[in-house]
Amino acid sequence: MTHGRERGRGFWRENSLTLAFGIAFLVVLACQAVVGRAEFNEQMTVEGLQSLGFAEYLTSSDFAVDVTENWQSEFLQFFLYIFGTVYLVQRGSPESKKIHQAGNESEQDQRMGDHARPDSPRWAGTKDWRQSLYARSLGIVMGTLFILSWLAQSITGTAAYNDQQLRQLEDPVSWAGYLVTPDFWNRTLQNWQSELLAVAAMVVLSIYLRQRGSPESKPVGAPHTATGIEG
Repeated sequence: MTHGRERGRGFWRENSLTLAFGIAFLVVLACQAVVGRAEFNEQMTVEGLQSLGFAEYLTSSDFAVDVTENWQSEFLQFFLYIFGTVYLVQRGSPESKKIHQAGNESEQDQRMGDHARPDSPRWAGTKDWRQSLYARSLGIVMGTLFILSWLAQSITGTAAYNDQQLRQLEDPVSWAGYLVTPDFWNRTLQNWQSELLAVAAMVVLSIYLRQRGSPESKPVGAPHTATGIEG
């Protein structure tokens, strides 16, 4: 019985970062659904239309586009950052590699091919397409998630936009037509610019500021010029 409790505590401790953010995501998503429905129904009341129930709102294009437009910007941020930090560096930032390490790095540094260790992922030790694919798998997956969420945003955005068009007795537009509307690009660009600003701020501020115990920060006593060192 004791061993079972210890294993349970061990699981939560060892996965606490993922679990905490996963639970927080679900809580915030639920809160967004509640306040989003309230705002949507206020607009329906102003326009003299019928309000939506909670289940109806969860399956509506209005809720879907609000969610997916934020998802695609987040995945874009990570996609650009993952690939950008291969070649781009920032002196003094723990978010950057050391200046002399810019680029793909050697197979020895990356523990690939003949330099793979017994505990390395199996594909890291191969010398064919599997190694090449696995060596770029994180960026590829993030890029794919960005494209899929961007596609989902554009489709749900088209539906939400056309609902508004019909309520205003105006003609709906096609998916391709929606992609060139100010509504689509306003939703998209306001998220992109905020994500890029956040990344730039993190890179620069982490040169001079510290957070004790965080791997996103340099050690408290590390000099400002120290690059690629995490606490």
